[in-house]
Amino acid sequence: MTVSADQRQDTGGLRGMLRAFRHRNFRLYFSGQSISLIGTWVQQIALSWTIYQLTHSSFLLGLVSFAGQLPLFLITPLAGVFVDRFNRHRILIITQALAMVQAFILAVVVSTGSLQVWNLIALNIFAGTILAVDLTARQAFIVDMVGAGHDLPNAVALNAFVINGGRMLGPAIAGLLLTIVSPSVCFYANAISYIPVIAALLAMRIKNRPIAHAESSAVEDFIEGVHYAVNFPPIWAVLILVALVSLAGLPYAVLMPVFAAEVLHGDAHTLGWLMTAPGIGALIATVYLASRKSIYGAGPRIAVGAIMFGAGLIATGIARNLELALMALALVGMGMIVQLATSNTVLQTIVDDDKRGRVMSLYTMAFMGMTPFGSLVGGAVAHRIGVQLTMLCGGIICLGAGLLFALRIPVLRPMVLPIYQRKGIIPLEVAEGLQNASALLRSERR
Repeated sequence: MTVSADQRQDTGGLRGMLRAFRHRNFRLYFSGQSISLIGTWVQQIALSWTIYQLTHSSFLLGLVSFAGQLPLFLITPLAGVFVDRFNRHRILIITQALAMVQAFILAVVVSTGSLQVWNLIALNIFAGTILAVDLTARQAFIVDMVGAGHDLPNAVALNAFVINGGRMLGPAIAGLLLTIVSPSVCFYANAISYIPVIAALLAMRIKNRPIAHAESSAVEDFIEGVHYAVNFPPIWAVLILVALVSLAGLPYAVLMPVFAAEVLHGDAHTLGWLMTAPGIGALIATVYLASRKSIYGAGPRIAVGAIMFGAGLIATGIARNLELALMALALVGMGMIVQLATSNTVLQTIVDDDKRGRVMSLYTMAFMGMTPFGSLVGGAVAHRIGVQLTMLCGGIICLGAGLLFALRIPVLRPMVLPIYQRKGIIPLEVAEGLQNASALLRSERR
């Protein structure tokens, strides 16, 4: 199979950067998510600030975050089996509706003055349970909207763009709202923001994919998915790197209220800027990824992304003023999205379709499931040694993991090139040339 002339014509300029928009379902998804994710980030910032004002404890910040993210570790693997067995479109409609209900309950709790640590933990566990299924279904659903070929990398990049557009705008809006109105307004705004994405999902016309009748148990299917991932080194290497970066690096966001108040001596507005900066960096990165004409160079991009992320955390750890912290956090956002979005694209491209839900559940578990443990440990460590030194240590781990992955690229590349060629993503002659170059490089190292 070769790359079609139409595909080659769509790879340049603005048309190439937006090529996934030719799919009606993806346009609906993008528009609904654009509004919903802003609301999500408004709530997240308001919630972090509210918890800190309630407890003044970095440990309790980590504990509440741990409670919300633990279901992502425990439930996500079986959620992958569920997503492979049932209609992903219907699953997303249900999970988004339940998330809206959870947001309304949280808004009522805050507005009535009933907020306590125990009910925050309970509501976060409920939200995390919904998210475990929703994230897995959402990752796999991208292929249902645009297919697994030429438009997939662009769709993943544009999906990351809308996520990070929300990451950029949401915290800034939250910082403004928290200075002029009560936090409950932020929570009600998030609940209302789910309406557009639910409406978009209902308006989609999705072709039903064939789903084989399951003769095995859910546990057997899960074990099959793990065995498949472990025994294909490119998948496993990507998952391990994502897990390490998520464990050591992503909990930085949980510590931002402490960083804003105790290091920079700021307020909610300062926190809004600190959480906006990674979104700006991530937005720049998504524009770069959307402009890519093919999946060439995905391995080095994953490694560079992890290294940039680690370097940004190190710089944040030594920053002493808002300006330096904002520049460092922008680098954090750039590195994070380059690594995660490219990892997502590679996995979506090389995985067998009947195991897509299970592999993407492992990706979600590596990405989000490790974060609760990092949040809990990060909160406890920051309580002992301070938030800046905690970020410094996390950055060193992420940077080192990125370097180790880079050393593995010559071994991993020949394993994925035949898949790219078979799916028509790269021409046969290009795949053979890259394989020969990788073989030559390995022989020279010996």
